[in-house]
Amino acid sequence: MDPSIIIADDHPLVLKGLNDFLNENNYNVLASAKNGKEALALIKAHVPDIAILDISMPFLTGLEIAEKCKKEKLSTKIVLITFEKDEAIYNKAKSLGVYGYVLKEFALEEIENCIDSVTKNKSYFSPELIEHIKVSKAPENLNSLTKHEKNIVSLISKNKTGVEIAEILSISTRTVEKHKSNIIRKLKLESKQNSLLIWAKENEQFI
Repeated sequence: MDPSIIIADDHPLVLKGLNDFLNENNYNVLASAKNGKEALALIKAHVPDIAILDISMPFLTGLEIAEKCKKEKLSTKIVLITFEKDEAIYNKAKSLGVYGYVLKEFALEEIENCIDSVTKNKSYFSPELIEHIKVSKAPENLNSLTKHEKNIVSLISKNKTGVEIAEILSISTRTVEKHKSNIIRKLKLESKQNSLLIWAKENEQFI
């Protein structure tokens, strides 16, 4: 079954180009929006499988929409399209559980692969972006983790909560939190919120 899609971009030509491309390729585009406020309203009304959002839009940015969707536990998977190759924005997107990050100059080339990956619950980030921010080298301290700890990190990278991880691995949530603390210590991460999630997303391909 084709995923239902909503798209949003404040540039009319970009929005039309993306909308036409998806429709020509028989994707199920439910609606389109020209600003962040409209996009969020459409997401809440339709709860599409995927929302393809420009990062920079009036009223609400793509990142702000992703944050609101996460807080309200909406099932829509967020894909961001942007010209930005900024590592801080990339990390923020990862921490919010964004599934896709496509650079606009490659949008029409990559969007089908991105949608295919996201539909299979796999994240997709433009190869050009990954190369640009140099996250393609496996971290040396990854080997310090046990197989069990790597399993937990892998589940974290898939946006699983502590409760969900406990259920999947048949352990208590307290044990999950203890493992997470050990992982943070071994990886020498900052103890601030989302540091482990960001690390897990960045290194997903090595786990």
